[in-house]
Amino acid sequence: MLGSWLAAVCGVGQVLDPDNVRSHLVAVHQYNLKKDLSGHANPQRPSYACGAEGGLLLCTWPKGGELSLPFVYSNEVWTGIEYQVAAHLMLMGLTREGLEIVRACRDRYDGRIRNPFNEYECGHWYARAMSSYALLQGLTGARYDAIEKVLYLRPTVRGDFRAFLSTATGYGTVGVKAGKGFFEPKSGQVEVREIRLQPGVPGS
Repeated sequence: MLGSWLAAVCGVGQVLDPDNVRSHLVAVHQYNLKKDLSGHANPQRPSYACGAEGGLLLCTWPKGGELSLPFVYSNEVWTGIEYQVAAHLMLMGLTREGLEIVRACRDRYDGRIRNPFNEYECGHWYARAMSSYALLQGLTGARYDAIEKVLYLRPTVRGDFRAFLSTATGYGTVGVKAGKGFFEPKSGQVEVREIRLQPGVPGS
């Protein structure tokens, strides 16, 4: 599934059966997202998520069969995985489910208990949390092809929107206004010969 997500983010497209991918993601959302972890034991690193907080568990056994010595991190909640799953859900048109995961994560890192700019996992400012960048593409479908000089937009949100877009040579604002795609450069140079606005997958 990580490979399927990465292929989608990089513009390769579907490498697995879309129905299987969607079914898998729906199951992960259904069984692994917990809105209250008060009854969940995480003896190794409860500082990631605990008590009445919510989060997406790495592993669950909804139909039984948990091993006596399961995956060592199975009881934990990692923002890097939460964002990856959320972005993939959005790319598959399951926007509401993806946003549920994001809200649970951001509620934990709201500045009252945890630093909103330091989603620590195996160390402070851990790189896995950078999967959050894919959320922009998950919602907007914005992807710039520097070879073709084409900006692709395939939003899973309805109506007008504005979002951040960064490329190797510059960055700016991308979005949809009055049904038309646009790009407003802010710094550097991004040559856009064409904007292809495609209808997104039906959102949930």
